[in-house]
Amino acid sequence: MGRIELLTELRRLTFKIIIHIFLGASSTSVMEALEKEYTKLNYGMRALRIDLPGFAFPKAFKARKNLVSIFQNVVNERRKEKLENPNKTTKDMLDQLIDAEDENGRKLADDEVIDIMIMYLNVGHESSGHTTMWATLILQQHPQYFQKAKQEQEEIVKRRPANQKGMTMKEYRQMDFLSKAIDETMRYITFSLMTFREAKRDVKLNGFLIPKGWKVFVCYRAIHQDPQVYPNPRIFDPSRFDISMFSNTNFWLAIGVNGLCLFSC
Repeated sequence: MGRIELLTELRRLTFKIIIHIFLGASSTSVMEALEKEYTKLNYGMRALRIDLPGFAFPKAFKARKNLVSIFQNVVNERRKEKLENPNKTTKDMLDQLIDAEDENGRKLADDEVIDIMIMYLNVGHESSGHTTMWATLILQQHPQYFQKAKQEQEEIVKRRPANQKGMTMKEYRQMDFLSKAIDETMRYITFSLMTFREAKRDVKLNGFLIPKGWKVFVCYRAIHQDPQVYPNPRIFDPSRFDISMFSNTNFWLAIGVNGLCLFSC
């Protein structure tokens, strides 16, 4: 049997999915160009700030400019399509951003639309690839949970009408155990380890005063491995997320507050 780099392939898969969410049935050439430039940007965001030729940091700056250029061409084409076909019913994320307006009727400018797309490209793709990889590996290490998740999927497929193509949102909502297994995976491995915040005003928290201007460091892993919050924290147990056992999600900080990425709040 051949060998693959699981994380690399899952990154490609999640990238393809998120681009489909963003742009719908986009061309292969556009997707490949976006993936190429995003990879450079991603490496640069995690590199030392060495602004010299050949290093990842300056390559990331150039890659972001290239991403903006690619997205600008897509936005221009989409605006042209909307003028030619104003009654278009199917909408992807780009359509929603172009059509969005605030309470005063102001719509997003092109650079704002593109900034949002690049931001969500990062936070939506990277964490999804890593979480999928870890969930795959951990379920393989726990065959009892793997079989339960597999059986759930098989039952959903059996109930599917013969003429149905692809998965529906209704089916997705029926994946109760798999959802718990993924939630427990994010607790167990804690993809996003920490975050930093600054107090914009004096804050009282559990009897302590955090003065305005102070920096706050939150360690997600310490919370997820706290036995007072999660009994036997080093044991992988999806049943933690049964409502009867774990109804308070304030301590679940997979990639942000209650599992929501802080970068998207």
